[in-house]
Amino acid sequence: MSNNYEERVTMIAAGDLQEFVPFGRDHCKHHPNALNLQLRQLQPASELWSSDGAAGLVGSLQEVTIHEKQKESWLLRRGVSDVGEEVEYDEELYVAGNMVIWSKGSKSQASAVYKAFTVDSPVLQALWCDFTVPQEKSEKVNIVEKCICILQSSCISVHSIEGKDYIASLPFQVANVWPTKYGLLFERSSTSHEVPLSPPREPLPTMFSMLHPLDEITPLVCKSGGVFGSARVQYVADYTLRIVFLNEEPSIVMTYDTVQSLHAVWALRRVKPEEQSTVLKFSEQVGTPQHVATSSSLTAHLRSLSKGDSPMASPFQNYSSLHSQSRSVSSPSVHSRSPSISNMAALSRSHSPALGVQSFSGVQRFNFSSNTQSPRRHSVSHSPNSASSDSFLAPETEPIVPELCIDHLWTETIMTMREKNSQASKVFITTDLCGQKFLCFLVESQLQLRCVKFQESNDKSQLIFGSVTNIQAKDAAPVESIDTLLVLEGNGNLVLYSGVVRVGKVFIPGLPAPSLTMSNQMPRPSTPLDSLNTPSKPLNKHLGPLEEGVLLSPVPELRDSSKLHDSSYIDDCTFQQLGTFIHAVRDPVHNRVTLELSNSSMVRITIPEIATSELVKRCLQGIKSILPKEIAVQMLVKWYNAYNAPGGPSYHSEWSLFVTCLMNMMGYNTDRLAWTRNLDFEGSLSPVIAPKKARPSETGSDEDWEYLLNSDYHRNLESHPLARALRLDPLETSFPKDDFSPSLSLDSSTLLFTHIPAIFFVLHLIYEELKLNSLMGEGIRSLVVLLVQLARDLKLEAYIDYYYREYPALVKTSRQTCRIDQAQTGFMHHPSFFSAEPPSIFQWLSSCLKGEGALPYPYLPGICERSKLVVLSVALYILGDESAVSNEASHYLFRITSGQRKQQTEQDDNRYSFRHSTSVSNLAEKLVIWMTSVGFTLRDLESLPFGVALPIRDAVYHCREQPASDWPEAVCLLIGRQDLSKQACEGNLAKGKSVLSSDVPSGAEAEEDDDGMNDMNQEVMSLIWSEDLRVQEVRRLLQSAHPVRVSVVQMPEVSDHEYIEEKENRLLQLCQRTMALPLGRGMFTLFSYHPVPTEPLPIPKLNLTGRAPPRNTTVDLNSGNIDVPPNMACWASFHNGVAAGLKIAPASQIDSAWIVYNKPKNAELANEYAGFLMALGLNGHLTKLATLNIHDYLTKGHEMTSIGLLLGVSAAKLGTMDMAITRLLSIHIPALLPPTSTELDVPHNVQVAAVIGIGLVYQGTAHRHTAEVLLAEIGRPPGPEMEYCTDRESYSLAAGLALGMVCLGHGSNLIGMSDLNVPEQLYQYMVGGHKRFQAGMHREKHKSPSYQIKEGDTINVDVTCPGATLALAMIYLKTNNRSIADWLRAPDTMYLLDFVKPEFLLLRTLARCLILWDDILPNSKWVDSNVPQIIRENSISLHATELPSSEDLNLETLAQAHVYIIAGACLSLGFRFAGSENLAAFNCLFKFAKDFMKCLSAPTASITGHYNLETCLSVVLLSLAMVMAGSGNLKVLQLCRFMHKKTGGEMNYGFHLAHHMALGLLFLGGGRYSLSTSDSSIAALLCALYPHFPVHSSDNRYHLQALRHLYVLAAEPRLLVPVDVDTNTPCYTLLEVTYKGTQWYEETTEELMAPTLLPELHLLKQIRVKGPRYWELLIDLSKGTHQLKSILSKDGILYVKLRAGQLSYKEDPMGWRSLLAQAVTHRNSETRTFKAVRILERKEMSETFELWQIKLVLEFFSSRSHQERVRRNPNRGLFMNSEFLPVMKCTIDNTLDQWLQARGDVSLHSYLSGQPTEESQLSMLACFLVYHSVPTPGQLSAGGLEGSTSFSELLLKFRQLKMPVRALLRLAPLLLGNPQSMVL
Repeated sequence: MSNNYEERVTMIAAGDLQEFVPFGRDHCKHHPNALNLQLRQLQPASELWSSDGAAGLVGSLQEVTIHEKQKESWLLRRGVSDVGEEVEYDEELYVAGNMVIWSKGSKSQASAVYKAFTVDSPVLQALWCDFTVPQEKSEKVNIVEKCICILQSSCISVHSIEGKDYIASLPFQVANVWPTKYGLLFERSSTSHEVPLSPPREPLPTMFSMLHPLDEITPLVCKSGGVFGSARVQYVADYTLRIVFLNEEPSIVMTYDTVQSLHAVWALRRVKPEEQSTVLKFSEQVGTPQHVATSSSLTAHLRSLSKGDSPMASPFQNYSSLHSQSRSVSSPSVHSRSPSISNMAALSRSHSPALGVQSFSGVQRFNFSSNTQSPRRHSVSHSPNSASSDSFLAPETEPIVPELCIDHLWTETIMTMREKNSQASKVFITTDLCGQKFLCFLVESQLQLRCVKFQESNDKSQLIFGSVTNIQAKDAAPVESIDTLLVLEGNGNLVLYSGVVRVGKVFIPGLPAPSLTMSNQMPRPSTPLDSLNTPSKPLNKHLGPLEEGVLLSPVPELRDSSKLHDSSYIDDCTFQQLGTFIHAVRDPVHNRVTLELSNSSMVRITIPEIATSELVKRCLQGIKSILPKEIAVQMLVKWYNAYNAPGGPSYHSEWSLFVTCLMNMMGYNTDRLAWTRNLDFEGSLSPVIAPKKARPSETGSDEDWEYLLNSDYHRNLESHPLARALRLDPLETSFPKDDFSPSLSLDSSTLLFTHIPAIFFVLHLIYEELKLNSLMGEGIRSLVVLLVQLARDLKLEAYIDYYYREYPALVKTSRQTCRIDQAQTGFMHHPSFFSAEPPSIFQWLSSCLKGEGALPYPYLPGICERSKLVVLSVALYILGDESAVSNEASHYLFRITSGQRKQQTEQDDNRYSFRHSTSVSNLAEKLVIWMTSVGFTLRDLESLPFGVALPIRDAVYHCREQPASDWPEAVCLLIGRQDLSKQACEGNLAKGKSVLSSDVPSGAEAEEDDDGMNDMNQEVMSLIWSEDLRVQEVRRLLQSAHPVRVSVVQMPEVSDHEYIEEKENRLLQLCQRTMALPLGRGMFTLFSYHPVPTEPLPIPKLNLTGRAPPRNTTVDLNSGNIDVPPNMACWASFHNGVAAGLKIAPASQIDSAWIVYNKPKNAELANEYAGFLMALGLNGHLTKLATLNIHDYLTKGHEMTSIGLLLGVSAAKLGTMDMAITRLLSIHIPALLPPTSTELDVPHNVQVAAVIGIGLVYQGTAHRHTAEVLLAEIGRPPGPEMEYCTDRESYSLAAGLALGMVCLGHGSNLIGMSDLNVPEQLYQYMVGGHKRFQAGMHREKHKSPSYQIKEGDTINVDVTCPGATLALAMIYLKTNNRSIADWLRAPDTMYLLDFVKPEFLLLRTLARCLILWDDILPNSKWVDSNVPQIIRENSISLHATELPSSEDLNLETLAQAHVYIIAGACLSLGFRFAGSENLAAFNCLFKFAKDFMKCLSAPTASITGHYNLETCLSVVLLSLAMVMAGSGNLKVLQLCRFMHKKTGGEMNYGFHLAHHMALGLLFLGGGRYSLSTSDSSIAALLCALYPHFPVHSSDNRYHLQALRHLYVLAAEPRLLVPVDVDTNTPCYTLLEVTYKGTQWYEETTEELMAPTLLPELHLLKQIRVKGPRYWELLIDLSKGTHQLKSILSKDGILYVKLRAGQLSYKEDPMGWRSLLAQAVTHRNSETRTFKAVRILERKEMSETFELWQIKLVLEFFSSRSHQERVRRNPNRGLFMNSEFLPVMKCTIDNTLDQWLQARGDVSLHSYLSGQPTEESQLSMLACFLVYHSVPTPGQLSAGGLEGSTSFSELLLKFRQLKMPVRALLRLAPLLLGNPQSMVL
C-alpha cells in the first residue's frame, strides 16, 4: 500500500445484483393453511434466529410489515446433495406461523418447494441437523440421517430426508436449539425468579443435548480448569451463560456471560466414561452428617414440589398442575410413580417418546437434589448409611448419563470500559486468503467486529486462540468461497476484508455509494491507533516508523472532513435524499450475500472470485505458499483489487493483468518493458496497476522518445507499406538496441522485491508442472516469457540456456534486460532451496531411465502434484523401489515450504539407482493401485505427455492382461477394464433389481394365460439351452392353470350317463397328476421374480377341470356323478401357494405390510396363502413379518396357515436358536411345555411341523435339552384317549429328522450328552426291543396306556424305525464311522430279513452310505456291493424273465429287499454327487432307471410288486435329477416326460409328486440353481425327498407333505452368466475351471463354456475367463469364496469385456471372422511420435517438447528395468512394434547429422564457445542439444575441456557430465579443433 491515495481509490465491483425475496413468503400465501394463520391470534415467538448451516447467525428477524400479520424468519445454506458432491444451489428454510417451507433454487434454476411442514402450534425455530445412528460393531461406518428439526413450545419434531418422523417432547421450555456435530443442543429458558436460590440446593442444568430423536435429553457437562490446574467436571447450570454461536467443524461453542459481559469459547465433544462417573459420583457423596438426617424434610420438600408451590417448579408450571392431580398429595410415597407415567429411559429406539406429562418424569430425575454438587437426586437412597425408610426413592433414581461435554478454550480479556449489554449479535468463522482462521463476533452496541485468530495445535488435539483485533462495523458476513468477509461500516460503506486486512470498498452497480456525511454516526476515535486492539503487535513487524504502521493498520482511520472534497460530494447528497442505504448484511452462502436496504427491500449480490484462469490460480497458489503470510496477504489483496476493479478485464487478458501486477510489485516499470507494454488489455490501465509513484515527472524527457523508437510499434510502422509509399526515412535511434536506458532499473522498495528469487523458482516449478499436462500448452508459452525476463535480470545463465533449449523460437524474440543495482541484490532474499541448475522433470526422468543417479526433485506440496506423482511412479516402476510410495517419499522429492527452518541436507549421498525387485509383475500392480489411491484417473493419464506416460501405460498394460479379481473399482477403470470396475461397483450396490431380471410388462399377457412361469429370464435360458425348446416343454409339462384334455372313447355299449361317469373317473385320475405339478413348478421358477410392492403376488389358479374332445365340452368333478374325496385339493393348493411364493427372489424389497396385503379376501384361498407364508420363510422374507401378525395368523386356528407359518419362520431362522421362535414352536409341542400346563388341542400336522421347526432353529447346535426331548418323542406312546393315535409315523419321523438336524454331523463328540446314550437309544428304536422306563418330567402323561392301540411294552418298530434310522444317518453324516454303519447293514439271513420291512432297508442302506460318505463310488459295482450275499445269489435279477423255484426261501421278500436296497444305494449316490453333473454317477443311475423300467414291464413284476417297483423307480429318478440338478439334461427330461404321460393304473398322487419333483430339480431355478452337498443341505434334502410318497393328495400319515419344499434350503445359486460390459447383454465366454486336488483325483483343469453351472465352490481353486476374445480375468478361490459367492447370489453376473477386433461367440462361433480384425489394432502413441519426427525432418520445430517425448520413449525401451521385464516374460506383447523404434531413431539421427554437415557445426561451435548464433539455426541447434544431452557452455568450461588433445581424454572428462558416447562422437571434432586427433 504505497500511499494513501492508492488506499482511497481501490474499489471492488460486485457482480450479479438481484432483488431477493424469500421464496417461502410467496409460497405461504398460496399454502392451504394461509387462511387459518390470519385468523388465529399468533403468540409472539420468543426469539427467532437465523443460521446459514455453517455458522448459526443469531438475529432477530421479525420483518415488521404494516399489518404485523405474522413474524417470519428464514435461513439459507449451500445446497447439500445426497452423495456429497458440490452442488450449485441454495437451500432456504422459511418459517412463518405454523409453517416451515424448505425450498431449493439457484440463479440458473427457479426455486421450488422441496418439503413443506405445517404443525399444530407456532414454530419457534426450524433448523437442519444431521444425526448419526450408531451401527452394530460389525459395520464401522455410522449412518447419517439428514434431518430438519422444528421446535414448538412443548415439543420438537424431527423429519428425516428418508421420510422418518419423530416427535420428542420437551421436559422444559426451550430458549434456543443449536445443531451440533453430534445432535441437538437445547438451552433451557431461565426465568427471573430463579436467581435467589436457597443455599442447600443446586440449580438445574441449563443446557441439554439430544443425540438422536429417540434418545433421552441429557444435561451437558462442562470441564473448566481449576485454580490449581485440577479440572473440575460439573453440569452446566449457570443461568447467566448464554450460547451465542455453535459451529460443527471445528466443534466449538461460544457463550456470553450476562453478568461479567464476557464471551468465552468452549470445545464441544463426547463425554469420556471417567467424566460420566465423576459427575454421577458427586451425587453419592453425602456431605455433612446433617444431610443424612434430612430425609423427612426432603420428603416434605418433594411433596411441596409436587403441588407446584415451589419457585423451583416454575419452568414447568403447565405440567406441575397436571402432575399434582395424578396423585394424592398426602400419600407418603410421593415418588412411586403411577404406572401411567412411563420412564423415559426405558424407551427403546423403536418406540417414540411419549408426550407432555409422561416425559416430566424424565426431568423429575434431575429436578430436586438435597445435595450441593449434583442435579441428580438419588443422593439419599444410594449413600451407604442412608436410612432404610428412604427406600421408596430407589426405583425413581436411575441417573441420566450425560452425553456431551464442553471444554473451556478461551475467554475475552476483561476491558476496563465494559458495557453491560455487549452480547454478540452475530458470530461466524472466516478464513483469510492465506488460510489463517478467525472467529469473528459482532458487538452491535459498540459497533465493532472483534476478530480472534485461532489455529490447531501441532498434534491437532486442541485449538489455540490468539489476540483480538477490532474492526469498526455495523454488520458483517463471511464470504466463504473466496476467504474474505464483508463488513458494513457505520457510514454505510461495504468493505471487503481478508481476515483483518482491508481489501477494498465494494462497489455495487445500481446502488450509489453512501454519503460521507453519515460518518458522524460513529464515535470518532481519539487517536488513529485506538481501533487496533493490540498495538504491541502491528501486522508488519519490520515496518519501522509509526506513521507507516497507521497506514498499514487493517482498520483505516476515519476520513476527516478535510478529505471530503476528494469524493464527488454533490452526488452523495442527492442520493441521501433517496435514503436507501444498506443497513444489514445477511444469509451469506458460498460467495453470495444478501443486503438489507433501509427501505426494507433486499438485494443479493455476488462477490467476485479471486481468479478464474487455471494458470493464474496456480501461480497465485505457488507464490502464496512461498511468501511469509503477511506479505502473501498483501500481495493477494493488491491482485484482487486490480483484477476486480470496476469495469475490470475480461477472461482472456487475466494473465496479462497478472503479469503486470506481479512485476509492478517486484519493482518493474511495466510501461517501459517492451513485452509487458504490449500485453493485450481491453481497457486503459487502472491506476492500481501503474503506481503513481513510478512516474518521475509529468513533463516528459528524452528517454521517452528513445523508448518510442525502440518499441515494436515503431518497427511495425517502418515496415508498413504506407511508410514506403511516403518514402519516409527510417529514424535512427541514438544508441544501439541492445544497450538499455538506465531508467529500467528495479525499484527496490516494492513489496516483493526481496522475494524475486523465491518467486522465480516457484514459477519455474509451476512451469515444469504444466509441462506434464498436454492441455496447458498455451499457459506454458505465456509463462516462459515471464521466466526468461526474470532469469535474465537475475543473471541466471543456466536457466536462460534451459529455456532456450525448450522454446528456441520464444526465447530469441525477447532480449530486454533490466538492471538490478549490485547494492540492492544484497537485500534480495535467496532461499535455501534455490538451485543453480534448473530442475527439469524430463531431465530427471531421463537420468532415471538411463540408470544414472539423480538429485531429489523439488516440489511444492499441493501445487506440483503431477510432478510428485510422476517422480514417485517412476521411482517405483523403473527403479523398483517399493518403499517410494509407501512412506513420505523423502529421498526422491524435496519439499519446498515457506518456513525454511530445516536447511537442506547434503544431497550427494542420496543418489540412487536401479535395484532388482522381487517380482516385477507386482510392481505394476503396486503402481496402479497406488495411483488410484492418490486419485489418478484415465483422463489424467491421457493428458500426460506420451513419453512421460509410457512407464505408467506399460504398467497399466501389464495389469490389464492379468488383473486380480478383487481390485477396487477405480483401479479397474484406470487399467481400462470396465468389466471389472462394473463388477466391483455392482458388488457394493444394495441388492436391487438385477441386469438380468426379465421385465415382462404386466399387461403383456392376459390374466387367464398366467401359468406362474412367465417371469423366467428367457435371455439367459436361451443361452444355456440354445439348441432346442426344452424350456417350453418343461413349461407345458408343469403348467396347472389350464384344463386337462380328457380323451375317453365312447364304446357302443356304454350309455351316455356311464360315459360321463367314465370321463369323470378319467379326470379324477388326471387330477392326481395336476395336483402334484405345483411342487415341480416351484422348483422350476425358484427365486426368479422381483415383486412390485404395490401389487399383490399373482398366484396362478389350480385348475382341476377337463375338456373332452371333440366338442371341447367341460368335464367337472363337482357334478356329483362320482364320489370325490373330501378336501382333495387342500394340499394341492398349499403347494400352489408355495410355488408362487418361491418365485420371489431373496434380494427383493418386501416388508411386513406387503405380506399382509397379499392375504386373500375369500376363505377358499386360505390354503394358498398358508403355502405363500411358508415360501416367504424359505426365501428369508418372513423375518420381516411383525410378531403381531404372526400371532394373528396363529390364533385363527387354521391348520394349514399354522403349518406354513411355523415351518417358514423356522426356516428363516435356520440354526439361530432364536428364543422368540423357540417359544412360538414350544406352544405347539406338548413335550416342550411344562408337565402341569394346560393341554392345548394342537392339530397333529401342526405338531409335526413344529417339531421339524425346532430341528431347523437348533440345526447343528447339539442343544442338549432339545435333543433329549426329541429323542423321547421318537418313541412317544399313544395316549389314553384318541390323542397321538393317528398318523403316529409322521410324528415319529419328524422327531427323528429334527433330532438329526440338532446334532447334525456331530457324531461321537456330542458334548454333554453321553448319559443320554443317543445312538444306543436310536438303535433300539430301529430294531425293536423292550421299552425303556420313560425318564424326565413327562412320565406322568404316559402312565395309562392307550385304549385303542395295544402295543405292550415293546417298541413299535414300524413307527419308530424310519425316524431313528435317519437320525443316526444325520448325526454320523460323513463321519465314516464304521461301527455305527455296521448297525445299518442289511440283514444277511432269511430269518432276519423277515423281521424288517423292505422299505426300511432302503432307509438303512441310505443311512449307511451317508455315514460312509467317502466310500461312495459312482459305478454299478459299488451299488451292487450293498446287496447282501443271500439276496444276490437267490434273487431274481432285474432282467430275469422266468422265476427260479425254491422251497425254503421267500422269493417275494428277497425280491423286494433287493430292489429297495438298490434304490437306497442309488439315492445315496444322488446325495453324494448332488449338483455335480458327475458323468459316471449319471451313467450308473441312468442304467438302473432303465433296468427298473424294464422290470416294470417284465412278467416277474408281480412278485416284487408294482408299487414297490414304482417307488424304487421314482427314487432312482430323483437321484438322477439330484446329480443333474439345474442342468436340464435331455435324457433325464425324456424319462420325466415318459413318467408324466403314465397316468393310469398304479400311478398315484405320490409318484406324480416324485416325478415332477425330479423334473423341477432338473431345471432348478430355471437353470440358475443347483444343489449343495453341505451337511445342512443334506439334512434339508432328506426331509424333502423322503422316499415314501403319499398315496393320495391328503395323505400325511408317513411324512408331512409340506416338508417336500425344504429342498430350497439345499439350493444354491451356481450359474455364472458372463455379461458383456459394453452392450449389457449376456454372452458366451470360455472359462477355465481349476479343481483342487483331493484323494480321488489330482489338481485338474477343465474348460467350460459359460453361462454354465459351476461345481461346488469348495472344490475349486480358481476360475479364469480365457482369451483370446475376452480380456482375461482370474477369480482366485484360494483366498476365500466370498467374492464369487456374492457374484453368484446377484444372479451370477460376471462382467466381461470383448477385446478390440474380436467378435462374440454368438456372432462368430468358429472364430474365423475375428482373424480379419486382428491386424487393425489401435496404437495411439506411435502416430503421435511419428508426427513429431516428420516435423523435425522439415526443420520446423519451434519447441523441443515433442522431441523430449521421443527421447524418453527410446530411453524407456532401452532401460534396464524394461529389458529385465522382457527377459522374464518373453511372450508378452510390446506397446510398439519392435521395428518401429529403430526406424524412428534412425530418422532423427540422420536429420540431425545432415544439419551438422550443412553449416550446423558452425552454430554449434559458436554456442559452445558462448558467442551468439544466427537466428535461422536456433531451432535446430536446440533440437540437437536436447536430443544429444549436450552440457551447457558453463558446465563445459567448468570441466576444463578446452585443453584436451585426444578423444580418450574427452571420454574421461565427459564421464562426470553423463553424456552418451554417440553424442560425444559428434561433438569431438568441434572440441578437439582438428579432426585428425580423432584417431585414438
